[in-house]
Amino acid sequence: MNNYPKSNDVIGSVNRGNAIESGLCTLCRADCQGKCETWLSSMRGREILYPRDFGMVTAGSGNTTHVGVSYNSLRIQGLNYGAMGAANTDSDLLFTDVNLETSFGAHEITKCKVPFMTGALGSTFIAAKYWDAFAVGCALVGAPIVIGENVVGVDRNAEISNGRIRKAPELERRIDTYMRYYDGYGAIIVQMNVEDTRNGVAEYVAEKYGDKVIIELKWGQGAKDIGGEIEVSSIEYAQFLKERGYLVDPDPEKAEVKDGYAKGSIKHFARHSRLGYTNLSTYEQVRDEFMNSINYLRKIGFKRISLKTGSYGMEALAMAIKFASEAELDLLTMDGSGGGTGMSPWNMMESWGVPSILLHAKAHEYASRLAASGKRVVDMSFAGGFAKGSNIFKALAMGAPYTKLICMGRAMMIPGFLGANIEGALFPERRAAVHGNWDKLPAAVSNYGKTPEEIYACYQDVEKYVGSDEMKNIPLGAVGIWSLVDKLSAALQQLMCGARKFRLNEISRADIASGNRETERETGIGFITDIMDETAKKILDM
Repeated sequence: MNNYPKSNDVIGSVNRGNAIESGLCTLCRADCQGKCETWLSSMRGREILYPRDFGMVTAGSGNTTHVGVSYNSLRIQGLNYGAMGAANTDSDLLFTDVNLETSFGAHEITKCKVPFMTGALGSTFIAAKYWDAFAVGCALVGAPIVIGENVVGVDRNAEISNGRIRKAPELERRIDTYMRYYDGYGAIIVQMNVEDTRNGVAEYVAEKYGDKVIIELKWGQGAKDIGGEIEVSSIEYAQFLKERGYLVDPDPEKAEVKDGYAKGSIKHFARHSRLGYTNLSTYEQVRDEFMNSINYLRKIGFKRISLKTGSYGMEALAMAIKFASEAELDLLTMDGSGGGTGMSPWNMMESWGVPSILLHAKAHEYASRLAASGKRVVDMSFAGGFAKGSNIFKALAMGAPYTKLICMGRAMMIPGFLGANIEGALFPERRAAVHGNWDKLPAAVSNYGKTPEEIYACYQDVEKYVGSDEMKNIPLGAVGIWSLVDKLSAALQQLMCGARKFRLNEISRADIASGNRETERETGIGFITDIMDETAKKILDM
């Protein structure tokens, strides 16, 4: 594992655990009392972009030596003239003039206010407990959110018979929460795995919500190359999950397991999902099965379909890009190793798959090869360890012009955790309902104030957007997502402005440079002093 600094004195951030490339801790806790960069940004928004204690300090960066291949080993280019994509180049321009709107889709276009989306928030209890904050926050900022796999299957109140869902209250709650504040920007995406397909999730969603929802097939993710997992502590719940058709480990029906549970030696059960395509052995068979699935989804009414794939090798990456493009899918999300987890096996996370920057570099190469043959390339979203505006810019440039969004998992969840904890501490009567973990505000929060209006730099922005009467229904976790998106948006606008790019579709691979020769070799991004060197010499020789 790379060793990244645990603290940044300039912005006042400190990691509770081991820091990784994204600036998050390896283990992100819902009850954390601070204060990594994303945690602080979830309260203070764009304020965290700047050095603290203005008027008493000066600051200097030491991040000029780049070792190894990662997004941190890329540098962002700037230009000293021009204004590509600006609405009016005759006026003085500021970074706030940069337009961050994006869109994706083959035929029916989905518009987004910002180029951010969530990773799949599925059957983990974290996703269920903090869903209101995640969904409301993403709807308010106009970002897509993904309901992950197995939500129906693990819902005790869901009714399934003969492969058809009769009732799915948790899935409906998640969709309806987002749609309450949906204003035409963003999207609600429902992901399906093998069990979801067998349980009839697609048919149920198509009948109840129609084209309001994007349906997503899942091939994998960056955290693991097996099916999804959750952990349960109740043997009754474990038995219920086994009855639903899941693999549960250890088997809660075995006599020795029941005895061990009763005596306290067995305290938890892991629920696992099945692998897909296990009856296939060639890529031609995979293509045929995939196309049949897409045709069926279109037949039952879905106008927008997406695919999520993980950090498999180059064959699987090429298949994902080629098949998704041929099927005219609306979005392909590619999650590199370094992506987060709810409960993936840790040894697997540390050892398997293609690191994000390498996966994304090859994705661009393969997409360009497809485009050069005259074929349409599916719109893409890159995922796998993003939480900073700088790396978001680099990823958009790495995949340009095909990359329309950056997918974030844990980074977009932190505001929900923090908001619930603040709300529960300030309003004890709400603590249980919002799943707050604090009895009182820690100093890292109370230093900013004792009320939501003081603590959240963007509170008044949200209130203006929804109205003072509706504000009472907005979870503080949603205010946190607005605040984090404010910071990420401002960071991206500033970097784009410096590169003289005032619309997202103007970003190109020419806007980034490799900080070392190894990164240049692996990504195809030129070394920083080689880029435009010949142009520079021509200027000198004129």
